Amino acid sequence: MKFLLGLMLSLTLFGAVADEGDVADAALIAELKQYCNDIAEEDGTDGQSLNAFLLECVNNELTNEGYQKVEKI
Repeated sequence: MKFLLGLMLSLTLFGAVADEGDVADAALIAELKQYCNDIAEEDGTDGQSLNAFLLECVNNELTNEGYQKVEKI
């Protein structure tokens, strides 16, 4: 019984890690950065620095597409 409980817990933890998404390749990140830069030029950054805005925007797009967030761009 403990074995089954341990197995179920392991599978649950593995599932939680696997749900984080795939790592985006550099080409996709560059494309999203350009997209977000265009948004910043057209609509502004709501008082954020350009770098902070781009990071937040890129990460939002990545998570919407099922990818992991990045720490810096």
